[in-house]
Parts: sequence; structure tokens; C-alpha cells
Amino acid sequence: MTNERKKVWFAFILLGTMLAIAPFLVDASMGRGWVRILDFALLYIMLALGLNIVVGYAGLLDLGYVAFYAVGAYTYALLASPHLGLHLPFWSILLAGAALAGLFGVLLGTPTLKLRGDYLAIVTLGFGEIIRIFLNNLNAPVNITNGPQGISLIDPITIAGVALSGNIPLMGMHLPGTHAIYYLFLLLALVIIFVSIRLQDSRIGRAWVAIREDEVAAEASGINTRNIKLLAFAMGASFGGISGGLFAGFQGFVSPESFNLMESVMILCMVVLGGMGHIPGVILGAVLLTVLPEALRYVGPLEQFLFGRVVVDPADLRMLLFGLALILIMIYRPSGLWPSRIRRREFESDDSVLEHEQEALYDAQR
Repeated sequence: MTNERKKVWFAFILLGTMLAIAPFLVDASMGRGWVRILDFALLYIMLALGLNIVVGYAGLLDLGYVAFYAVGAYTYALLASPHLGLHLPFWSILLAGAALAGLFGVLLGTPTLKLRGDYLAIVTLGFGEIIRIFLNNLNAPVNITNGPQGISLIDPITIAGVALSGNIPLMGMHLPGTHAIYYLFLLLALVIIFVSIRLQDSRIGRAWVAIREDEVAAEASGINTRNIKLLAFAMGASFGGISGGLFAGFQGFVSPESFNLMESVMILCMVVLGGMGHIPGVILGAVLLTVLPEALRYVGPLEQFLFGRVVVDPADLRMLLFGLALILIMIYRPSGLWPSRIRRREFESDDSVLEHEQEALYDAQR
């Protein structure tokens, strides 16, 4: 075994060990609440990877991705709660939510095949809002979603007859439910990462990139752009459906307010901030935008300690810093914090072409 392979294997073993002990380290140093934040970080990684298929690979700007998240969550809530009197097994509901979300992805993609850029963004934004409004109003004349009150008493995630909601007996110890949820989310996140890598390196992934770069040239080269774009919508939506089902089982409650436009914007920002089309970058963006806003909650107590009062409301400061960070990223790192080598070269070449054009214009004016 060469030295390079030894280094790679050592890095994988070290990363695996850190991921395995992360909930215990966080629990011991920062408290049980931060383990829940880790759980949500893994959930958002799955969401961001799903949106990355649509935005990062295929180049289709989707501002209504939260709709598929909502479809998966409400599928789980309706099939595993007293609301309809159904309590189906966890895995069957999760797969049903993924399939239904994928179907909704095809329904969204079919009428938007000819749209691009801003027009596609507006249509997808409207689709996301339509789903939220439907969920908010489907409580009359037949109560399907319980309207703005949401659905509560949802069955917890149950694996092999063991509910991951309380302390779980394990080899004479008691594993907290948040830790068990972490390992389940980590396993599913790794599966989605594996699928994303395989898609990226496949003919389908190369077809998505071709459509992103130049749809007309892709169609002229023999790529069935219609089917490939619909597949991107369906695959991305199914990942969102899985994440929504996990969210419902984890929280035990869903309501339309959990799936507003800001949630879509946040997921899109995770993809853009980390680096569109680059799986490690998307993971980095999802972790940063999940953990940092929670860390900024400590600004309020810090202000109280330093000034004797809260000068700036922490919620306002979080959004201010969030917006400032996005502006700085778009100015100084338009390709993202961790872009792929291809996109980095594209942006560098675009910058060099722009500089060359500016120099030529300056020489012509002289």
C-alpha cells in the first residue's frame, strides 16, 4: 500500500471515529441541546444535497424546494398519527413520502421545462407557496391536514420495534434518543452522499452538467433534455421527501409554518454558500448555516454581561450577520467557500476574460 493510500485510509478512519463519538463529545461539553442541533445539521445536509441535484448539477433555480420537504413531512404525519387513525411502519412511510415527493417534483417540472432563470425561479417559488397555503387550508370541509393548528402526537421514529424517542437500553447502558436519532440521520445522510456521488459520475450526471452549461448544445448533441430535467426534479424532490419524513418523526409535530419561503431560501443559501455542484462544499454550507445561527443566540447574554442590557436583539443580529456574510461571499467567493475544481476554473476564466475586455475597452478609449 502506497503512502498516499495510507494517508487516505487514515483520514477516513479518523473522520469515522470523530463522527461516531461526536454526540457524546458535544453532549459532555455543550449539553444535550447541541446534539439536537447536530441532528438538524444532518437533516439539512440531506435537504441541501437534494437541492444540489436540481440547482448545482442541472442548473435549474428552484425557490420552492421546501414544498417537497412539506410533502414528505405531512405524508409521515398523516400515516403515523391519531389524526387519520393510521400507524404504519416507519420505513414504509418514509419510502411513500419519498415517492410522493418525487411525483410532485415531476408535476412541478413538467410545465416548467421551457422556463429558465428568473422565470423558473418565480414559478417554483409560487409552487412552494401554493403547497403551504393548501396545507394551511385543507381543514374544511373535510379535515385533512388540521389546518394552521398542524398535526401533533406523531409516532416517533421506530426501528425494529424500538422507539427512538427516549432512553434506549443498549449493552447495560442507556443511549439517549437524540444520540440514536443522530446515528440514524448519519446513516441516511451517508447513503444520500453515496447516491449523489454515483449520480455525479454517471452519464445522467454528465447530462445534467451539459444542460447546466448550455441546454441548446446539450439537446443538439443528442441528450433528451426533457427527461433528464424531469429526472433532476424527481431525484431532488425524493431526497426532500425523505428529509421531511425524518423531520416529522423527530419533532412529533408539523404545521404549515415550518415550510415557509425563508426555509427554501436557507436551503438554497446552503448550496450557494458551500459551492454549487460540489458535495463537500454543500455539506460545509449546510453545517455552517445550521450551527452558526444557533451559536449567535449567545450574543444576547454576552451583551447583557458587557453592557448591562441587550443593545441589539439577537434575532435581528443573526439575520444581519447572515445577510452580510452572503454579500461578502458573493463578492469575494462567488463560486462558494469550497467549490469544485471545475467551477473554480470557470470563475477564474470568466474573471480573466472580463479583465481582458476591460483592458481592451480602456485601450480603445485611449
